This record gives sequence, C-alpha cells and structure tokens, in this order.
Amino acid sequence: MTFNQSDIRNFRMAFASALHANWKLYLFEGIVLIILGAAAIIIPQVATLTVELFIGWLLLFSGIAGLFTTFSVRPMPGFWWSLISALIAIAAGLVLLFWPISGMVSLTLVLIAFFIIEGISSIMFAAEHRNELPGSWWVMLLSGIVDLILAGLIFFALPSSAAWAIGLLVGINLVFGGCALCAMALQARNITPTSA
Repeated sequence: MTFNQSDIRNFRMAFASALHANWKLYLFEGIVLIILGAAAIIIPQVATLTVELFIGWLLLFSGIAGLFTTFSVRPMPGFWWSLISALIAIAAGLVLLFWPISGMVSLTLVLIAFFIIEGISSIMFAAEHRNELPGSWWVMLLSGIVDLILAGLIFFALPSSAAWAIGLLVGINLVFGGCALCAMALQARNITPTSA
C-alpha cells in the first residue's frame, strides 16, 4: 500500500482538525494528569500501594472473567491454555492483593518496560508530528526522553527503591505527560486544519 502526497496532506489536515476540535478535552486531561502526578510525588508510598492494588484487582477480575468464558466455550480448541491463563491471572491478582510487598519488585520491572515503551512511543510521536505542532512537539519529545531516563533510574535502584519508586515515577510520568498534553492542547487551539 502506497500513499501519495495528497493522501498524506489529507491525513495531516484531518489530524489537525481533530486536534483543534478537541483541544479543551486534551487540556482538561493534561490538568488532571498533572494533579494526580503531583499527589503521587508527594506521597509515593501510597501511590505505589494504590497502583499495586489496582493491578491486583484487574488481574483478579480478568482471571475470573477468563475462567467464566473458558468454561462457557469448553468444547472449543485451546480450552486448557485458556484455563491455565485464567488461573494464572487469578493467582497473580490474589498474590498482589494479599501480599502486596512481594509483588513490588515484579511490578517495578513491568513499570520499567512500560516507561521504555512509552518513552519510545512519545519520541516517535513527536518526530512524526512536529510539522503539525511546531510550537509544542519538543515537549512531547522531552516527555519521551524523561520516560527513558526514569526507566534507567528505577532499574539501577532495585530492589531497595521498589517500595516508593513506583509511586514516585508514576507521579513524575503523569506530570510530564500532563504538561505535554497541555502544551499540545494550547498549540492545537491556535492551529487551523488548512495550515497542516
């Protein structure tokens, strides 16, 4: 599948139009992220426990739903793999809910992977859309770089920092992500679809 210049221009115009039409929503989301991030930075231990318990409940409920679905379609191929997957999700959820301290290092490793992926995604987004957002693309780029730095910092501080690092790093990530969204929203307020 190939794209000509007209297709690319139409995509950019549609993207700019969508940004301009929804800039208030992006600004609101950015402000909420900044507030939540500041709270997590101020009390990182609570934020760490909150993240851990949230993930525990997610795993528990997804495992129960998977178990129900698996038994609902029992004659289908892959029954045993679906059953094993559901039971592992339930077990992991229960471990995180009843023994949250034991799951902190594991969740910290997952968080490191998340920051790496999000950092690369933010950098690629900034590079891809610097023409549409000439005044604010660098903030998204900075957000991605900060994510990669955070991933490195938390990795080298393991395991002693696992009790507070998740909350602190999630807070920092939310603040930078919120700032990037606010900058993008304020820039999008002034652009017109025909200028893309």
